[in-house]
Amino acid sequence: MECKSQMVVPFGDTDAAQIVYYPNYYRYMDQATHDMFKKSGLSLKALQNERQIIVPLVEATCKFKTSLQHEDIVTIHSTIERAEGKVFHIRHEFKKEGDVLVAIGQEVRAWVSIAQESPKAIEIPETIKRKMKGMDE
Repeated sequence: MECKSQMVVPFGDTDAAQIVYYPNYYRYMDQATHDMFKKSGLSLKALQNERQIIVPLVEATCKFKTSLQHEDIVTIHSTIERAEGKVFHIRHEFKKEGDVLVAIGQEVRAWVSIAQESPKAIEIPETIKRKMKGMDE
């Protein structure tokens, strides 16, 4: 599963030098993950409401190569690199105009059932794994 999300950097996401403040990259990755699932027909909101599944973040990293500034157009290329057991790994590449690599982010998310009294990580169903790999159900 791969997705491209594009945005213009808003002024409010920058510091006094008009450079994107680093925690915003994590917010951008989270939004890109939601966009990717929605575009694939696996809306995270629907998973929660209809199947009582959530995908909490268990790890996140970001390596910065260059900066983004106010009004830069950034494209986030998001890919599920692997889905195994109860977790899946997402790679996010941030690129600005001219295909300049800005940052590389990684997320690890768990597949968690909230059907019981206490949330519990469960195996990712094979049908979902196939969808994550870009295969039809």
